[in-house]
Amino acid sequence: MSSKLAKNQESRSYQALLDENRGLRDEIESLRTRLGEAEELKRAISEGDLDALVIPGSKGQMIFTVDSADHAYRVLVETMNEGTATLACDGTILYCNRHFAELLRMPLPTIVGTSVYRYIAPENAVIFKSFLEHEKGKGEINLLTGGGISLPVYLSSSSLQTEGLPNAWCIVVTDLTEQKKNEEILAKAELARKKEIHHRIKNNLQVISSLLDLEAEKLSNRESIEKWEVLEAFKESQDRVMSIALIHEELHEGGEIDKLKFSAYLEKLVENLLQTYSLGNADVSLNLDLEENVFFDMDIAVPLGMIVNELVSNSFKYAFPNREKGEIQIKLLREEKTRNGPRNNEEEFTETCIGYTLIVSDDGIGIPERVDPENSDTLGLQLVNILVDQLDSEIHLKRDRGTEFEISIKCGANGL
Repeated sequence: MSSKLAKNQESRSYQALLDENRGLRDEIESLRTRLGEAEELKRAISEGDLDALVIPGSKGQMIFTVDSADHAYRVLVETMNEGTATLACDGTILYCNRHFAELLRMPLPTIVGTSVYRYIAPENAVIFKSFLEHEKGKGEINLLTGGGISLPVYLSSSSLQTEGLPNAWCIVVTDLTEQKKNEEILAKAELARKKEIHHRIKNNLQVISSLLDLEAEKLSNRESIEKWEVLEAFKESQDRVMSIALIHEELHEGGEIDKLKFSAYLEKLVENLLQTYSLGNADVSLNLDLEENVFFDMDIAVPLGMIVNELVSNSFKYAFPNREKGEIQIKLLREEKTRNGPRNNEEEFTETCIGYTLIVSDDGIGIPERVDPENSDTLGLQLVNILVDQLDSEIHLKRDRGTEFEISIKCGANGL
């Protein structure tokens, strides 16, 4: 019995030795495989087949390679439109993606292992260092490219804790070059817009000054002036200034610098005139027939608006004495017109273009035959003729049924 037990124990001991021997052989084979991989990795690094960086860590030297990252993560980082890099606590670049290298205009292998401060514009070094003093930081700074060119970027940084490498950082940079160009273009456009506005305001103030000069000259030629005449002069001047102010109001509401939707402007202008003039018991209606989507610039809108102001004001004041009812009509018509002239000092040309006709009429008593609108002694009609000449346009008067003024705006006039 004891002999049989001894044989069983001997058999089990032998089997255990075989199992242990088998395990040792497997482990040796695994070590050989890993050693072979390590040798191949060492050869690839030494011969330049693989980008790698050896960094001292708490557990000895650590090898950082592009291929050591998780595949899905590497695909994500490499396809980003932003540049990204991983930094050691001293600013050494452990890794960067291709876009980061493209932003710096340098080969990727020459960037890894260098200090990130090499690529930070000197004036932004303190700001960048302050980013790394917090868990997260972000802001606009300038990078220095390989050609020494300053590159505006938006940079965000965040701390990155990895095993064996505490206090690492991840930075992401976005190129702001196009954004800065667009901002510069917008700034220049805004400056030009402000200059244009100031120029227009200056011109319009000059127009108002000239109008007041004309009014003052008219009154100064009188030997005696009644109080009501002075008040009337002030009221007329106020209407003229209002016609210009409405233009600026329409420009502001339309968001334009100098292009005015003229039909909308005329509607407001005549509404203001209707509210301004009180004719006792007279019931005067204003009828508008205006072409839609007609846009004039200030060089046409201002004088044309003032012409309408003068003619409509005259109708309110003089067309309906002792009348209970009256009608004032304003039409703005778009029409094709023929224009002739020389082309580059060569042969004559003929072309069809778009012109406009403005008609202001009333069914009142009409202008007496003795009054010549082109040589009138009244300031209002004098002003109308001055403004028509300024527009290089023509004006015609019809007296058969009340009063009708027709102003023909030539195509090719400034502002059309």
